[in-house]
Amino acid sequence: MWNRRHFIRVCSGVGLSGTLLPGVLYTLAQDRPRITKDLIDAAAKIADVTIPDEYKDAMLNGLNSATQGYEAIYKLHMDNSVQTALVFDPLPMGWKLSTTKVPMRISAASAVATKAPKNIEDVAFYTVRQLANLVQSHKVSSAALTEMYIERLKRYDPKLKFVITITEDRAKAQAREADRAIAAGKYRGPLHGIPWGAKDLLAVKGYPTTWGAGGFEHQMIDEDATVVQRLDKAGAVLVAKLTLGALAQGDHWYGGITRNPWNPAQGSSGSSAGPASATAAGCVGFGIGTETLGSISSPSMRCGTTGLRPTFGFVPRTGAMALSWSMDKIGAICRSVEDCAMVLSAIYGPDGKDRSVQPAAFNWDATKSWRTLRVGVLEKDFQLQPLTEMQPPKPLTEMTDEEKQRFERQQTQRRNGFASREYDHKYDVAALEKLRAMGAKMKPVELPDFPLGAMRPLLQAEAAAAFDELTRSGRDKLLTEQSPSDWPNVFRTARLMPAVEYIQANRARFLLVEAMGKLFKDFDVIVAPTNGGQLTLTNLTGHPAIIIPNGLRGPDAPKPANDFQGGGPGTPLSLTFLGNLYGDAKVCTLARAYQEATGFHLKHPNLDA
Repeated sequence: MWNRRHFIRVCSGVGLSGTLLPGVLYTLAQDRPRITKDLIDAAAKIADVTIPDEYKDAMLNGLNSATQGYEAIYKLHMDNSVQTALVFDPLPMGWKLSTTKVPMRISAASAVATKAPKNIEDVAFYTVRQLANLVQSHKVSSAALTEMYIERLKRYDPKLKFVITITEDRAKAQAREADRAIAAGKYRGPLHGIPWGAKDLLAVKGYPTTWGAGGFEHQMIDEDATVVQRLDKAGAVLVAKLTLGALAQGDHWYGGITRNPWNPAQGSSGSSAGPASATAAGCVGFGIGTETLGSISSPSMRCGTTGLRPTFGFVPRTGAMALSWSMDKIGAICRSVEDCAMVLSAIYGPDGKDRSVQPAAFNWDATKSWRTLRVGVLEKDFQLQPLTEMQPPKPLTEMTDEEKQRFERQQTQRRNGFASREYDHKYDVAALEKLRAMGAKMKPVELPDFPLGAMRPLLQAEAAAAFDELTRSGRDKLLTEQSPSDWPNVFRTARLMPAVEYIQANRARFLLVEAMGKLFKDFDVIVAPTNGGQLTLTNLTGHPAIIIPNGLRGPDAPKPANDFQGGGPGTPLSLTFLGNLYGDAKVCTLARAYQEATGFHLKHPNLDA
C-alpha cells in the first residue's frame, strides 16, 4: 500500500498533483507502486491528447524511469534564488541596443524646496527632487528626515498596515553617515540622504525577508539585494521593509491587509502594497516595488502614486524573491515621474549575476523636450463600451425564487460596474483632451491581437517551479489566503500544465515580441488605460510603463460594491504611458510633461480625517 507522500511523488513525476486528482485515482493508485495505463489515461485527458492503448506499454518504462529522475532533482533542494538555464530575451530580431551613457540631468529645484521648513513634517509629501535640494543645501539633515519618516511609519502603520520591519538602527547609522559626507563636500547625487522603503522580497542583511507569507516570517537571507547595494552606494537611507501580498500576490499578507491611504476601508491593491501605500501616505521618500503582472501598476493606480515598471532586463533581480524568471521586474514607486527616473538611474545595469540584464543605457535628461516624440494612443481601449443586459439562463417563469434573486444580484452588479466605468470615463476623455491641448499629435494604434490568456500560464508554471518544495512539502497551507485564485491552488494546478504546452506558449510569446517590435518602429510612447489587455501583453513582452495619477473622483462618484474594490468618492484615478524596449527615458519625458501640466501628483490624502 502506498502512503499519500509516495503517491504525490510518483504522480508529480508525470505532471499530476495528488492534491488535485479525483479521489478515485488515489484509490486506484494505492495498490499500484508503479505508473499504470490508467494513470496515463488520466494524464492524457489533462494534456489534451489521445493515446491509443497499443502505445501505452511502450510508454510505461520511460515514465517510471522518469519519476526517478524527478526525485533526483528534488534532492538538490534548489532554493528560490537558483536561476533557470533559459533566459527570456524581449528584444525582437535585429534590435540594436543603445549602450552609450551620458551624465544624468535633473530639473532645477522649485522655489518651495529652497527654504528650511518650519516643521519637518511639512516636507513629508515633497518629491525626492525637492527633498534632495533641501538636503544638499543643508536646509534639512538626512537624520531629521529619517527620524520624521520613521515616526510617521510608526504612527500610521496601525491604520494602513504597510510595515513589516522598520530598519531603524541601520537607517539612523546611514543618515548620520550621509550628513557627515555631505558636510564634507562628498555629495553623491539626488538620492543621498533620502529615506526609502523596500518591498519585503528584497534581501537585507541582518533583517528578516518575509516575502509577506506565513511560514516565512523569520526567514533570514545573508546578503543585500543588488538594488539595496546600489541604493546604499547612492547614499539613500533604508528606513523600512514594507508589505507585499503573500508571495507577491495582492495586498493580503500574514499580518493583515495593507490599506489605501485615500480610503483605508479599501485595500491598497498589490502586490507592491506597502511601497505604494507608504509613499502615498508620505511615510517614505520613495519605495521600491516589483511587477510580474500588475504589481506596480495596480497599487500605483489605487493609491495615486507614480510607478515606473522598467523594461524587462534593465534592473538586476539578484537578492529578490523570484516568482517568474521571464517576467519579474524591479521598479520605483514615487510621488513624481522624475523621482522614478532618478531612482532608475541608480539601480539599473548589469551586476554580473542576473543573466537577463542587458548593458542598455538609461539617460535621464529633464531638460529634453517631449515634442519630438512619436506618440500613439490606444483609442479603442479608451472608449466606453455600452452595457449589454444579461439574458437569464432560462425563462423567468421557470426559475426558482433563489435563482431569480441570484440573477437580479448579478444584473445589479453589472449595472453598478458600468456606472463606475461611465463615471471614470470622463477622466480618460479629459486626459486625452489635455494631451492634445499640450500639442501632442497622437495617432490611433492597436496592440497585436494574440491569445494572451493562453500565455498567462507561463507565469503560473514558473511560479510553481519557484515554490516547488513549498507545494510538495504541504507548507503551502501556512499561507494566509487559500481561495481558488490564490497561490497555493495556482501552484498545485500549474503542476498539471504539460511541458509541451509551456514551450508552445513561449513560441507564441516569441511571435508577440516580434509583432510588438514592428508596432514600436512607428512610436516612442503609447498612451493607454492602466487596466485592460495592455497590462498582460506588455508584461509578457517586457515593455516599460509608467503609471501616474490622473485626478481624484468627486463626492458624486458611485460607491464601490464592496471595500475591496477600488474607486468611490475621493479616490485617485490613473493614466499609463507605455514605452519602447529600453526607451524608458522617453516614456518618462512625456509622462513628466503631462504630470507637470496637470499637477495631480501634488495632491495627497488626509490621514488624520
